This record gives sequence, structure tokens and C-alpha cells, in this order.
Amino acid sequence: METLRRFNAIVLADLRERTRALRFWVIPAVMAALSWACFPASDSGYVAVSIDEARGLYSSAWSGLSLALVYSTMLAWLGFYLVRGTLVRDFDSRVWQLLVATPMTRAGYLLAKWTSHMAVFCVVLAVGLAVGVAAQWVRAEDRSFDLVELVKPSLLLTLPSLSLTAFFAIAFDMVPFLRRTAGNVLYFFVWVLMLSLALSTLDPSGSAWARNTWISDPSGMSLVQRHLMDALPTLAPGLDASNMNVGGNRIEGPMRLFAWTQWQVGAADLVGRGLWVLASLLGTALLAPFLDLAARHTSAAKATANAGRRLRWLDAVLRPIERGGAGVLVASELRLVLRGRPLWWWAALAVCAVVQLAAPVEAMAGAVIVAWMASLDVFGRSLLRERDTRTAALVMTAPKAHGRLLGARIAVALALAVGPALPAMLRLAGQTPAMALALLGTAAVVALSGLALAALCRSPRPYELAMVFAAYLGVQGAGPLAFQATSSAIIPTIAAVAAACAAALALAWPSLNRQGQQTWADRLLERSSKPEPR
Repeated sequence: METLRRFNAIVLADLRERTRALRFWVIPAVMAALSWACFPASDSGYVAVSIDEARGLYSSAWSGLSLALVYSTMLAWLGFYLVRGTLVRDFDSRVWQLLVATPMTRAGYLLAKWTSHMAVFCVVLAVGLAVGVAAQWVRAEDRSFDLVELVKPSLLLTLPSLSLTAFFAIAFDMVPFLRRTAGNVLYFFVWVLMLSLALSTLDPSGSAWARNTWISDPSGMSLVQRHLMDALPTLAPGLDASNMNVGGNRIEGPMRLFAWTQWQVGAADLVGRGLWVLASLLGTALLAPFLDLAARHTSAAKATANAGRRLRWLDAVLRPIERGGAGVLVASELRLVLRGRPLWWWAALAVCAVVQLAAPVEAMAGAVIVAWMASLDVFGRSLLRERDTRTAALVMTAPKAHGRLLGARIAVALALAVGPALPAMLRLAGQTPAMALALLGTAAVVALSGLALAALCRSPRPYELAMVFAAYLGVQGAGPLAFQATSSAIIPTIAAVAAACAAALALAWPSLNRQGQQTWADRLLERSSKPEPR
């Protein structure tokens, strides 16, 4: 009983810490809006979940199935960035030193963290299911309500998928070099690998192992497809269940609808889905012997151990700009950033520079994107340095510190966005000047958007999330980073986006580091709390 009490205490304390932050409640609101997009009208021309360009009527069963399929894939990606960081917070705040002095076991601590992650996911799922009920009533295609059929797909599909996400969030928090930007980038590719596994089971020409056995992929898409293959010949003859699309699909012409009111799942399939939950629990428990080792590597210990490299050549390069207070501040910021860069960063930039000069345009564009990704932490975290290190009360006491420091951070970010892409710009300037200008504008947007999102969201994760997805599209020649596929007509759009980022910075930066500064609201509260003179 005492063990259970400690377990519950850790889970509840973790949930209270999350729910006190306003940004936690922003996420369910955003997910509610995205959930509503899963239920377009029949004449809208698109559908969130389709079977051979058809879908089921919005019954409780189909609404629950649609949300479960979307959440088991997309929330398995986005949820990682939502829940990760709780172990790192305990390590850095030295709460772990208090917890380790209690009779609590290491495995119990990790399983409590896993449970708190799953509790957060359940909150998001509950919001989505509530939206599904509202959409079922508003669309009025089938208003008969069945709570079991609504919730069943989320229990069978989404929760096993999210259990793996919770495991990866804990595992990445335990590995020191995966706790920040590197882990956020790496998990995207882990998610892509798991999604590719799910999509491979839907390919009729691929392996039929996952479709014909009770063991399904983590998202459960193969399980749904197998059941659709059995049910659709009766419900909707002529539909090809192997042609299943999740995440949005344009439909030309009238949409075909069919009735899906119940989902019969066998005991073997239940065991297959439960194996993913069991695997995530077992994996979490197996991390327990490494917990003490992970706790030794805190942010303070890393900052103390990493004094940076001397880089004597950097002093000679920066000497011309060290004239006046602004130039000295920019040079100091560049030294602080560049001296802490690891050797692989310099090697990666050198390789990218060679590829930009010698490779075809497609490879050159990929090298530019890789160079930007190598400096992702600078773009997304530099404005948060004072807040993270709790030095704002000291730094911001300098005259005009807000404006000067913001200007220096912008200059450093632009230098790290434009500099690594300079070989490609020089090469394109003599061939296609419009493309070179588009590359310059894209580099400015990469830098300014990172600073702006950090100032607005008080966190680097939204920017890192957006950049990882944009980079994935960019190496395929699509998305906002694919400057090689743009024309001169896109340059005004790039300029407008850069101006919007600059305006967002001007508005959000002054309020980011107000520790030690008294705002008008603080003064008003202080006056109202003073006792009146007798």
C-alpha cells in the first residue's frame, strides 16, 4: 500500500506541475480544432480517413475509429514533444536527490513517469472524443450514440501507440545528448520509421504478415484494414479496403458513404494490441539500472564541464566588428555560441560547404537544409538563455539591455543561417540570381522564425517541431525550405514572413525576461495591497 501511495504521489505531482502552466491547456484547445477537421461535411471535397475515396457515416463507431487512426499516428509524433522533459526537470532542479532518499524504487519512479505521460495523453484523447460527439450531432448523419463504440478504437489503437511514445520520451530524457534539440530531431525520424512500418502493411504488394496475423503494427492500421476487408464486401460492395488513407485526402466528385456502426474485435487482436503496451512498460522498467547514471548529467554539470574551445582564429575574424558597444556585444555572442560547438558540428558544416559547391542543385539544397538543422538549437533557444539560467534579473539591469541584446541575438542567428549557406548563394548568384535571393530570404526566415517562436511560446519545441517537418519536406523538394523549387514571385512572400517575425519579436521579447523588472500591473498590485494610513 505504501508503494502505491508513493507511486500515486509522483503521478499527481507531475500532473499538477504540467497543468499549472498555461501552455498545457493550449495544447488540448489546438487538438480540439484539429479534431474538428477530422469531420468535414460530405460536400467539402476532402476526408480525414477514407477507404477507396469513401468513408463511413458519422456514427459513434466511425467517429471513434477516425479519431483513433489519426491520433495513433499524428499524436504519436506530437505527443512526444508534449510530455518529454519531466525527468530532466527533476534532474536539473535536484528533486531527484530528494526522491532517491525515499524508499521509492527506480523502476517505480520511471513507471510513475510513464503513467503521468499516459494521463496527459488521455486528457487530449478525451477532448478529441468530446469533439467527435459534437461533430456527430452537428453533421447529423447518424445521431445514435454508443459510448462503447466511440471509445473502443481509442483504447485498442491509440493508447498502445502512445504507450511507445511515452517510453521514448523517458528514454530520450535519460540520454544526455538527446535531451534537447538532437533528441527532438531524432525522434521525428523514429516516428517516420514506425509510420513507414504501418504504411508498408497497407501496401497490397508488400508483406501480408501483419495483415494476416493477430500481431499488428504500433498504430494498428493493419488491424483496421484486416477488419475492413472482412466487413466491406457486405457493407459497401466494390470498395478496395487496401486503399486506406489517413490524414487527409481530396475527393473528386460525390463521396460514397457506408454505415459503420460496430467494430467486432477478437480476443487474439486484443492480445496483440496489449503486447505493445507490455513492451513499453517492460522497456521503461529495464531503464531503471541506468537512472542514477543519467541523473549525474545535469545542465549545470554540463555547463561546468564544457568551458568551450579557445578558437584563436575567431578573435582575428571578429576583431573588425568590435568597434562600439553593439559590435562588442555581437562578437561576444558569437564567441559564446561558436566556442561551445562540438567537433562534429564543424565537420558537418565543412562537408555541407563542399557539397554546396560541387553537387547538383538537389543535393546542394539538401546540404543547405542539413547545415541549418545543425544550428537549430541556436535559432530556437538563444532568446531563452536568461530565462533558463535565471540570470535575467542581472543581465537586464544594464542600460538598454533589451534592445541591444535582441539586436545581437538577431545578428548571430542571421550569421549562422546565412553563413553556412553562403557557398550555395555564391554559386547561384552567377547562375540564377533569383534563386540565390530566395535562398537568402529563406535563411533569414529560418533564423527570425526561430527567435520569434521562442519569444512567443517561451519554448523551443514548437520551432524545432516545425523545422524538422519542414526539413523533411525540403529534402524532397517541397515545403517552405525548398528554395530551389521557388521562383522570383515568392520573394515578396518571404519578405512579408520575415517582417511578421520581426514584428512578433518586437512585441514578445520585452515581456520574456521581466524578472527583476516591475511592470505597471505589478505596481498597481503593490499599491492596492498597501495598508491605508491612519
